[in-house]
Amino acid sequence: MKIAILSQSKNLYSTRRLVEEAKIKGHSVMVVNTLRCYMNITSSKPSIHYKGKDLDNFDAVIPRIAASITFYGTAVLRQFEMMGVFPVNESVSISRSRDKLRSLQILSRKGLGMPITGFARSPDDVDDVIRMIGGPPLVVKLLEGTQGIGVILAETRSASESLIDAFLGMEVNIMVQEYIKEAEGSDIRCFVVGNKVVAAMKRQAKEGEFRSNLHRGGTACSVKITPAERKTAVAAAKTLGLNVAGVDMLRSSRGPLIMEVNSSPGLEGIEKASGKNVASMIIDFIEENARPCRTGTKGSKQ
Repeated sequence: MKIAILSQSKNLYSTRRLVEEAKIKGHSVMVVNTLRCYMNITSSKPSIHYKGKDLDNFDAVIPRIAASITFYGTAVLRQFEMMGVFPVNESVSISRSRDKLRSLQILSRKGLGMPITGFARSPDDVDDVIRMIGGPPLVVKLLEGTQGIGVILAETRSASESLIDAFLGMEVNIMVQEYIKEAEGSDIRCFVVGNKVVAAMKRQAKEGEFRSNLHRGGTACSVKITPAERKTAVAAAKTLGLNVAGVDMLRSSRGPLIMEVNSSPGLEGIEKASGKNVASMIIDFIEENARPCRTGTKGSKQ
């Protein structure tokens, strides 16, 4: 097959691994810088141009779209879909997952477990939001944050009020979540491909930190997940319509709680921690499922 990988750099670990595995399996693969794509939007023959040439005759596209370019990246991916190219993850599903509030609302509607979450706009409502969450300690998150950036733990009521007031005064969108103490600074990432969890790892925050992101100095190791965690991860990916996803969960006294569903999960941490060849499994999924795209939205109709 002829496979395109939407990525801003061919040197990124995840991109490099996907290229390697695609070539090992005998496929032609091209890394395409998303921001260098430009489009001819027409009903007769939609096309994508790249460095002066048409991008055509691709069988599948793997979107590795950075959060910072979600709007343009999903527009490019939609164009591939219009041209009948099979997307590993559909553009609408990526857009859902990148909107943290919307994705939690969709998951909540399906009855999937998550921390109690509050969302407000007016400083006058701060007191009631804190009470709704269950009081401090609580976690304040910027909706646009990634890799642990803009995630802050407020341990007292006065700190919570001051922090939320400050963010609302800056007119940035935030959500407030309960702090799951029993997780002890760790979370579980389940890597879903198709309808199954193919690898999992436990991420542990460094001493004095509650964010377990590897970019924040956290460490990762292989972990055996429970049937409930496996079922939750698969259901979360399916609900958002994602074929490939990193589902981040906390282990709580009331079962697994979903923190986030990542539509472009990195491969380096999960492959090294689990010892699994995840890149190869993604190419296998393409081989088994690639077909002319019908741009039918999967997951919940939200």
